[in-house]
Amino acid sequence: MKLIHLSDLHIGKRVNEFSLLEDQRYILEQILAVIDQEQADGVLIAGDIYDKPVPPAEAVQVFDDFLTRLAERKIPVFAISGNHDCAERVAFGARLMSGTGVYLSPVYDGKVTGITLEDEYGEAVIWLLPFVKPALVRHVFADEEAGSYQEAVRIAVDHIAAEEEKRNVLLAHQFVTGAFRCESEEILVGGLDNVDVSVFDRFDYVALGHIHSPQQVGRETVRYCGTPLKYSFSEAEQEKSVTVVELGKKGQVGIRTVPLRPLRDMRRIRGTYLELTALSFYQDTNREDYIQAVLTDEEDVPDGLMKLRVIYPNLMKLEYDNQRTRDNREISGTCEAEQKSELELFEEFYELQNNQPFSERQREFVMQLIQKIQER
Repeated sequence: MKLIHLSDLHIGKRVNEFSLLEDQRYILEQILAVIDQEQADGVLIAGDIYDKPVPPAEAVQVFDDFLTRLAERKIPVFAISGNHDCAERVAFGARLMSGTGVYLSPVYDGKVTGITLEDEYGEAVIWLLPFVKPALVRHVFADEEAGSYQEAVRIAVDHIAAEEEKRNVLLAHQFVTGAFRCESEEILVGGLDNVDVSVFDRFDYVALGHIHSPQQVGRETVRYCGTPLKYSFSEAEQEKSVTVVELGKKGQVGIRTVPLRPLRDMRRIRGTYLELTALSFYQDTNREDYIQAVLTDEEDVPDGLMKLRVIYPNLMKLEYDNQRTRDNREISGTCEAEQKSELELFEEFYELQNNQPFSERQREFVMQLIQKIQER
């Protein structure tokens, strides 16, 4: 049985105010070609279908077209909501669409949907666990302790009625401890959203979403497939792909990737203004790519962004790396602040005000307070 693992489509996403809808249509066409070439038996979409809980109409149309074309191919689709999605919107029409082979996770109510597929090795059950927070699990299982993401996911997984003798595949959208993050992902303060990989031990393959870099966590069969497109310049050096999962008999899982080629790449260029505008430099590159330019001139180039956009129309960011900016970074540290968690920023502020660091008790209190605020 051959399954295509996708996640984090983020349809409708804008990066530095550039709409990526055209790029997303293009990459979904390429994914359809991969599905056809692989003669897939099913498609797994592990959350963050859209970039916002209320996606624009154009984004809904793009996903609708993708699902329709898969349904026309008679290829089952299994999709869950992620932390960027509105679970209720993703679940709309789920029972109706299941008749066409499109299975969408319902709003979490303590029951996790399992859909059975069959091949020469018997039954394989695909379980759809949408993104869950501790508050949601506490609401459903009031008599169980779900004070953390770890406990919440463990409780949700423990209530999945998976039969050990069958092959079980789980779709989940959580942050598993040890996974490598990118700048384009949401970071929860202090790693409070961490889930240990051991909670997924009962499953033959775990199709994860949430992390944008393709990687395994703990064991080969617990895997993030990553995003099909680059959504931040921290991903500039990555090769994006889809993951192909081949289920043999119980205990046998083969995993490989098929690379994807974007309509426009996302990359960094670096040099002086004269170097980046030299004919010999830009003739050797795709000027339509999404670009982050780093100028090394000691003096700022007046209206440099707009001038460079004459050559690089999709220039997203312009930065300087020279003696002045290095000195400013050393003095203020403001460039690093955006990458710090709320807890780290609060700790720094506290130490400046009180000339002493947090105690462990104070740190734990602030972590819990921030978590409660974010869950509201």
